[in-house]
Amino acid sequence: MNFPEEFLHFIWQFRLYGAQKLYTTDGDVIEIIQQGILNKNAGPDFNNVKLKIKDTTWVGNVEIHIKSSDWLLHKHELDSAYENVILHVVYEDDAPIYRKDGTLIPVLVLKGLFPLRLLANYEQLISSTNNFPCEKQIHEVDEFQINGFLSRVLVERLEQKSGEVREKLTVLKGDWDETFYHFMAKNFGFKLNATPMEMLAQSLPQQLFGKHKDNPLQIEALIFGQAGFLNQVFEDEYPQQLKREYQFLQKKYNLVPIDISLWKFMRTRPQNFPTIRLAQFAALIVNSNHLFSKILLIKSHRDLQQIFENLPVHPFWKTHYHFNKQAEDVSVQLGKKSIHNILINTLSLFLFTYGKVMDQYKLINRTFALLENLPTESNVIIQQYVAAGVNIKNAFNSQAILQLKKAYCNEKKCLNCVIGIKILKQ
Repeated sequence: MNFPEEFLHFIWQFRLYGAQKLYTTDGDVIEIIQQGILNKNAGPDFNNVKLKIKDTTWVGNVEIHIKSSDWLLHKHELDSAYENVILHVVYEDDAPIYRKDGTLIPVLVLKGLFPLRLLANYEQLISSTNNFPCEKQIHEVDEFQINGFLSRVLVERLEQKSGEVREKLTVLKGDWDETFYHFMAKNFGFKLNATPMEMLAQSLPQQLFGKHKDNPLQIEALIFGQAGFLNQVFEDEYPQQLKREYQFLQKKYNLVPIDISLWKFMRTRPQNFPTIRLAQFAALIVNSNHLFSKILLIKSHRDLQQIFENLPVHPFWKTHYHFNKQAEDVSVQLGKKSIHNILINTLSLFLFTYGKVMDQYKLINRTFALLENLPTESNVIIQQYVAAGVNIKNAFNSQAILQLKKAYCNEKKCLNCVIGIKILKQ
């Protein structure tokens, strides 16, 4: 039999070893009173186990292995954390294991105690070549159970991503506004230009915009100049003005622009060109500098969305996709999908992280409410789960599905997944 130790964890945790009496390899009767709590950290596999062997009740830990000799392979005999193991649960018993005081650790052999269909179900999932392991079975799982697990998975995703926010917050000495500005800039680059947008924010502190908040042209000059787009000869008056303003501001603040070659124009629609995104980003800053402080006070998801609508983008961009390249009828406003992307990936993340750090649980609840009021994202992964029969109603669900796919399905962690466990037990 070829299966991981985690499969035996699954058998033990859910008491799938049948209703028959259990015996140690020495023939003593075992009564499992409490199977304990799965330990995801270092040390024995299950803690706070309570069981009776013969007439003695024991409380302690259980260690699980495929073979009992794995105890020696893992060098547990050198680790004092394993001295309180009261039962060694194995699939095959091939070596006696002793404590430091010379006493033999009782052994329970699981081989032959659980239905082989459980192993067959597990092997079917793990060997699946479908888009995700349970693609053919997930429609059989109750929607209530799926949604319950997705809620947990969404929190895992937000916790994980909030770690990135906290790291940046530390680098920026606890400045939430500046940290938010960095993440917002990165989001405005979307997938294609996220890196240069992030580099732009690093090269251009938000505090500089505050000094020029009454002069949109100077804010636009700072952004396009630092992005590397103003180091050329221009035909039109607007970019000429930007260049003059930037040359003055660059000397004043000792600014070093990023390399223009970092920006990607290929394989994207003109509406997504970095020049248009930079113009939109500049308009957002003109409209709402130090945006994070304002977002904390806004409770309506509709009001949050309106922040990114009807931005005061300079009229030049209505007839240009690029400097020195004229076009007709250019759409300069963020589309609904782009706005939803920003609300999902930046605003909800910061509401959650700030709520966690500051113990403001109303902000965490607002995060969930915001995601529940935003439409489902549309991408290949979401489409695969919908086609398999999963009801994905909103961004709350779709964000959870993305985490499920990444952290569980791709890693074949079916034994850690409520959906996978339900299918295995069928």
